Amino acid sequence: MKKKQNSVQMSIRTKLIIVFLFTTLIVFFVNLFMFGEINKMIIKIDGIYNSNAELTELQNALGSVRSNMIGYLNTKSSDTMEDYYISEQKYRDLVGGLNDKVYDNSNSIMEKNIRSMSEKYLELVADTVEAKRGRNIAKCNELYEESEKVYEYITTYIYSLNNKQFQSNATHYEKMLETLRYSETITMVIMILVGILNILLVIMLTTSIIEPLKKLARSAHEVAGGNLELEFIENNSGDEVSVLTGAFNQMVKSLKIYIERLRESMEKENELKKREILMESHLKDAKLKYLQAQINPHFLFNTLNAGAQLAMMEGAERTYTYVQNVADFYRYNIKKDNDVVTLGDEIELVDSYMYILNVRFSNDIHYDKDIDESLLKMQVPVMILQPIVENCVNHGLRNISWEKKIQLKVSKEGENICISICDNGIGITKEKILEILEDRAESDDADKDSNGIGLNNVISRLQLFYHVENVMEITSNGENMGTEVAVFIPIEEKS
Repeated sequence: MKKKQNSVQMSIRTKLIIVFLFTTLIVFFVNLFMFGEINKMIIKIDGIYNSNAELTELQNALGSVRSNMIGYLNTKSSDTMEDYYISEQKYRDLVGGLNDKVYDNSNSIMEKNIRSMSEKYLELVADTVEAKRGRNIAKCNELYEESEKVYEYITTYIYSLNNKQFQSNATHYEKMLETLRYSETITMVIMILVGILNILLVIMLTTSIIEPLKKLARSAHEVAGGNLELEFIENNSGDEVSVLTGAFNQMVKSLKIYIERLRESMEKENELKKREILMESHLKDAKLKYLQAQINPHFLFNTLNAGAQLAMMEGAERTYTYVQNVADFYRYNIKKDNDVVTLGDEIELVDSYMYILNVRFSNDIHYDKDIDESLLKMQVPVMILQPIVENCVNHGLRNISWEKKIQLKVSKEGENICISICDNGIGITKEKILEILEDRAESDDADKDSNGIGLNNVISRLQLFYHVENVMEITSNGENMGTEVAVFIPIEEKS
């Protein structure tokens, strides 16, 4: 195998730029030419119907003059007078654009007649307004009747002229439309020819690039299959593919040496992995022994029960009740491995938890319940309410100076069971609520009084259990206004 050095004479990017610049310029100039032609036609088409639009505007302005005059005659207010003068001036301006010379053309004659009658009409309207202002009612009525006749004549003339121009414009429009369709055909043919030229150029360019790459890919596939006995790939294209081919040839030559070194390195690495696995095994054994040294939860539960029985025998009723609640709390926590409990079980756990807290904090927390008893047999995931109550105590009530309150309410709302847990603590910000609901809040599992289950965990388990997203709402009216956590459980999904 002989090593051959290649240098880049013309890069692939340069070739691509030349080809695409050439084709782009062709497309650009063709589109520019066709755009100019189409734009000229559009301007002509707009001009065809411009006369109709002007006549329509003239008719609307005439109606505005009449309505404002009538408004003044009826109300004789300064506002209607001002509106009349404005509309009268606008109509004068529009009439001034009409033809005032006589040509051998019926449309021109009609325009001149409209202009003459409009001037007469404006004079009659002005005289009518002046008569009204002078309180000459008889003259005002007479002038008004005459102006109405002229108004009808003008309206008829405008309507007739508009129809004639529309018919004439329709003929011109058909011709322009036919020319536009012809231009579209020419444009389509030119664009197809340019597209074919572009495709041919691209095929020629890509073939010169892809064919060497295909050879290179086949050789690479052989190398991937373990065949290192390959001949050099010849490529004199003078671009990056040529350089890549030379590098590939050199890589194949060096690969055998690299594989030998890699084998030696892998043997050493395997030896290190064996040692790491042995160390992990010893570490797992140590962790197992450590776990075995922990207090057995069943032993702890039985011990607490024995303590409760002893307290009852000695007549220490409060101690018995406290120890019994602690035992119930730990008995429920042993159920954590179970998936499903009843809503009643969850509420009993909250009762025990609140009792234990009030013993610890000298009945400092006022706990109130409002429960719909018909919903207590509803099946729910284990440990969904106590973590919420615990969160209320730790983050809402712990450091407040006023009376601490927690209310637990269970009710039916439509097709859902709503479990509401309210406190009157320090409240929570909207940003923190979004972090919790979007699973971005940092866990508080390290809290010494926490059971290790946060609100994010509760939300996730509820979503998985009921196959719905909106399972919890958290609301707070502001600082020191307390917080409400509402859990929504579909009744029909799990029963």
